[in-house]
Amino acid sequence: MPLAPYAVRPETSRGRLYEEPGAEGRSLWQRDRDRIIHSSAFRKLQYKTQVFVNHEGDYYRTRLTHSIEVAQIARSIARDLHIDEDLTEALALAHDLGHTPFGHAGEDALHACMKPYGGFSHNAQSLKIVTRLESRYAAFDGLNLTWEALEGLAKHNGPLRDPPAYIGEYNARHPLELSTYPSAEAQVAAASDDIAYHSHDLDDGMRAGLFGPDDITHLPVVGTALAQARRASLDVPPPRLRHETIRRVINVFVLDLIEESRRRIDALAPANSDAIRRARRPVIGLTAQIEAANRAIKEFLHARMYNHWRVNRMTAKARRVTEELFRMLHEDTSLLPDGWRALAGEGDAKRAALVVSDYVAGMTDRFALEEHRRLTDPFRTG
Repeated sequence: MPLAPYAVRPETSRGRLYEEPGAEGRSLWQRDRDRIIHSSAFRKLQYKTQVFVNHEGDYYRTRLTHSIEVAQIARSIARDLHIDEDLTEALALAHDLGHTPFGHAGEDALHACMKPYGGFSHNAQSLKIVTRLESRYAAFDGLNLTWEALEGLAKHNGPLRDPPAYIGEYNARHPLELSTYPSAEAQVAAASDDIAYHSHDLDDGMRAGLFGPDDITHLPVVGTALAQARRASLDVPPPRLRHETIRRVINVFVLDLIEESRRRIDALAPANSDAIRRARRPVIGLTAQIEAANRAIKEFLHARMYNHWRVNRMTAKARRVTEELFRMLHEDTSLLPDGWRALAGEGDAKRAALVVSDYVAGMTDRFALEEHRRLTDPFRTG
């Protein structure tokens, strides 16, 4: 399938920070994708929370399954819009690498702990992982991804007027044009994240019994999808009805996104990928009607799932574990494992905070809980 004029192209890539020889049979962005998949941070997503803490059940989404689902949606959209599927997939797979254990509860807690030192942002942490923290290659830190991948990762949600500390620091030595929009590929990855997140949280919320089919009949798009699923599959068990509903919801959002994005692209008539970056607004997006439906779904999930008392209990415990881990390790860096302790040094509170933040952010849910027990249980050793 030929690429559209506005797609990113290997021949116009701005390359990698550290020059490397090409790989026969694989494009630049296939290599980026493969490096992300083989990274330690990507594997850890298997045991990082989406909404439910890891030990709550095997069927709920984790950051890994969510990232794979985002990539599947993103590839389908990229193919339809004739943009580069491999870069789109790479960005979809990498977008959550910087998430802490315990989902947004862990991130909120770590951000509060890091307030005196510039705060914490999972987007900035994703960039930090692929440019510094991953240590797989002899010649450089990080994964040495292409400029296009780093740009898309840093600003996939749009221009950054006031970037988080690490993104600003990295941009000073390797400019990513933070004031412009990213490529269409990055915009598709971000939009696919939104579609997957809300659709699959509806699925997990019903699976967990936080709400049922009768509670979502009033929601735009969702209510219609539920009615269609009931008519198409009479007397099926609730799990099948749930799956039939969710796949219809995803389909509506994807088709709307493709149609509206085509309209915006046709109006802009971009000659190349830089024209997408210089546009006054995103070229990838939903119609006003479906965007309003998306907001309604989000508001419902906040009220009935994210603020449900069962989730609130998990959230409160997760925040406490994260805060206590950070406080104990920051107050006494001799408690850190050898490599991390050496990085923290002595007598520099900010340096120690940044190292402890990286250490805690890289934990999985179960490792964070176990590390907390090791540090607080007087009968545990090691």
